Amino acid sequence: MSVTEPLMRMRLRAEPDIFVVRQLGREVARAVGLEAQDQTRMATAISEVGRVLLTAGAGADVTFAVEPYGVPNLQVTMAHSAGGGSPRLAEQLQQVGRLVDTMEVDDDGGSGTTIRMARRLPPGTPALTPTRMDEIRAELTQHVPGSPLDELAVQNQQLIAALDEVRAQRDDLARLNAELEETNRGVMALYHQLSDELEETNRGVVALYAELDEKSVQLRAASEAKSRFLANVSHELRAPVTAIIGLGRLLTDSSSDQLTDEQRRQVDLIRTSASDLLTLVNGLLDLAKAEAGRIEPNWTTVDLKAMFGQLRGTLRPLATRPEVDFVVEEPAVPSLRSDEVLLAQVLRNLLTNALKFTESGSVRLSARPVGSEIEFVVADTGVGIPPELHERIFEEFYQVPGSKPVSGKGTGLGLPYARRLAGILGGGLRVHSVPGEGSTFTLQLPATS
Repeated sequence: MSVTEPLMRMRLRAEPDIFVVRQLGREVARAVGLEAQDQTRMATAISEVGRVLLTAGAGADVTFAVEPYGVPNLQVTMAHSAGGGSPRLAEQLQQVGRLVDTMEVDDDGGSGTTIRMARRLPPGTPALTPTRMDEIRAELTQHVPGSPLDELAVQNQQLIAALDEVRAQRDDLARLNAELEETNRGVMALYHQLSDELEETNRGVVALYAELDEKSVQLRAASEAKSRFLANVSHELRAPVTAIIGLGRLLTDSSSDQLTDEQRRQVDLIRTSASDLLTLVNGLLDLAKAEAGRIEPNWTTVDLKAMFGQLRGTLRPLATRPEVDFVVEEPAVPSLRSDEVLLAQVLRNLLTNALKFTESGSVRLSARPVGSEIEFVVADTGVGIPPELHERIFEEFYQVPGSKPVSGKGTGLGLPYARRLAGILGGGLRVHSVPGEGSTFTLQLPATS
């Protein structure tokens, strides 16, 4: 590091010189822009180092200089003529080093000891140009040292100012402690309040959870009761409804007594109503089994090509309108590990529902792999379903308001049963539909089970 030409030099020989070097150090610090407290620290450090050096029995050459580049700082160098004592001096001046930013004690090859001290100039200090440095040198040359009494008076003033500052800091600290104590009291009061509120909330949450558990038990019991009721009623109804259908068939048989046209019409009406009722009873029974968890899938490798062919053949009689194209595409996946009966039931329900509500256009079944899943898609060009009803159609007995099947009758159980079977098979069933454009039902199943 290059240091500019020194501001001033002096020789420290006797104790009175300690007062002179102290005064000179304070003046230099003031001239280069150090603040009042830093002026006092620098002057005190210089005088204390001078005292230690004189006690060691030799004088010292004191040099004041400024390094204006990089981080500007005031540098003071005190060269001691006696060598070999740097460790001892460093130990004696350990406390002095706290007054400055840096302090170094070096031996000069046994010929002497050099002590270097530096204090950084505060930010915003005016630039120390060569002209300004010459002005400071001229001021220092004209400086007349005061007497020891004058220096003592200055030190007393500085001590009083330091005491006043300490007293002000102590008062500020006391005020801050009082504010902190008040804040702590408020925080503790708020903490206790929040703790009480939290405890009360926890009690409410515990009570709510207990109520929810109780409601869950009641709901589970009600669901089980509903499933048992549906299963029992459906089972009990199947026998008389089947008997009604059989009796109707006997009445219209050619070997029975001849009926009038009106009687035949009434009997056909009874048979039709009984068949519809049997369909509803069978649907209720299947739904009750699914809800009760009594359906266990039989996992086998399903030949999708054969299944699609069977669906094409069994549902072809329902596609009797020439305005509707019933298309069962060749599956893009040859086989799938699933339950063949349950999978066929889901697809049959979806296709039957689509054929019922499609007046013209097409009903199409396809299958394709999508990542780790296989998607079965049933798309139609029927009346469509409003977006807000996409989930309601999977509720039991729900039918879209204003929708009328083109053929057959709907029970409102086909889609709920299909979704439950999809869950049993490890997949899901979703719908995308736009009114007037048709509906697309997608059955997603894992490729492997």
